[in-house]
Amino acid sequence: MKLWGGRFRKEENKLMEDFNSSLHVDRRMYLEDISGSVAHVNMLTQCSILTREEGEKIREGLLSILQDIESGALALEGEYEDIHSFVESHLIQRIGDTGKKLHTARSRNDQVAVDIRLYARRKASDVLAAVEELQESLKTKAEENPSIMPGYTHLQRAQVVTMKHHLLAYAQMLERDKKRIRNAMEILDESPLGCGALAGTTHLIDREITARELNFAKPVDNFIDGVSDRDYLLELMADFSIIMMHLSRLSEELILWSSQEFKFIEIDDAYATGSSIMPQKKNPDAAELIRGKSGRVYGSLVSLLTTMKGLPLAYNKDMQEDKEAFFNALDTTIACLQIMAKMIASMKVLHKNMESAVKKGFLNATELADYLVKKGVAFRDAHSIVGSIVIYCEDHHKGIEDLSLEELQSFEEKIDQDLYEYIDYHNILNKGTKVALKQ
Repeated sequence: MKLWGGRFRKEENKLMEDFNSSLHVDRRMYLEDISGSVAHVNMLTQCSILTREEGEKIREGLLSILQDIESGALALEGEYEDIHSFVESHLIQRIGDTGKKLHTARSRNDQVAVDIRLYARRKASDVLAAVEELQESLKTKAEENPSIMPGYTHLQRAQVVTMKHHLLAYAQMLERDKKRIRNAMEILDESPLGCGALAGTTHLIDREITARELNFAKPVDNFIDGVSDRDYLLELMADFSIIMMHLSRLSEELILWSSQEFKFIEIDDAYATGSSIMPQKKNPDAAELIRGKSGRVYGSLVSLLTTMKGLPLAYNKDMQEDKEAFFNALDTTIACLQIMAKMIASMKVLHKNMESAVKKGFLNATELADYLVKKGVAFRDAHSIVGSIVIYCEDHHKGIEDLSLEELQSFEEKIDQDLYEYIDYHNILNKGTKVALKQ
């Protein structure tokens, strides 16, 4: 059954019928479609557009369809244009002509719009839950590993930090991600049901009723915008893209840290794979896949932006492409968050290797410069002096802390015995200026 056709003289071409069908994509919105229809029927009944008997009959039919879908008794398949025609067709089969009254005072345009808003709102909550699960993994692993490690800029050893502080940096990024998603959820929290195709309906409906039943904050203010707005999907997909960028950065670090060149961590066997030819290999494939899948999410965002950029108001069939792009980005983001949470929770931190890397990297050079400043040396002069000391250390294969007082004083006579305590790596982390590292 089609929801249209009376004006047509010829049957739809079979190739076009298949091309036009979106059931394989939008069938996942069956709950939202039925929930929106139930709210619509309740409103029609309260406004006396349907009798109580008609409303109850339609409502029971819709709920029986929902029950059968969820039990597996009714498969979401067949030659239907979309989930909306699937539900309405089965409703008419079950309750007869009364089912044809379901669509009174409603267009498929506002029906689609309310379905996708409801679905986006529900699944955004799932993304928030996955973000929080990863945050917990990061925080737990951070608390277990307060050990020192090199901090990097330009991928060069820069200053001493802790694994704890490094992991918590990602937890902080995810905190911003949650704020962005919550903001998107607040903006989308308006009901388009009742907008009709683009100009409302001549029936005396009450949009406040359906907005309230579907737990929206309010109905949309403008009918034309209500059926053609997909900003909320774009905003969520942009948020997903930022999440994936954060996950990709973390993945890159895990890949580096697990390499033989770093050996800061060991990824659990459950999240690594081997080589078909090199038996010694242990590849960080989970991290590499997350890094790679960031491009998939970016692509989905750009795809929908490109689809929307040239569309006149109001609804156009191009917008059917919104769901596949959104679902792809959504599914990928949730899967990557879940895998990353488990990979972080199970990884082993190799403390001795990290501490060894700290001692080889002159990571107390900045503190030596600060020490000289406290002794009255101008910072630019202190910077130059320390640079010369580093060259000397490289030539003699020593760390700054390994130099004798006599060697150090050959560069600057103001250096005294108290320097050694000042540039001790563990003391550096406990200085007041680095108190944030102890969070």
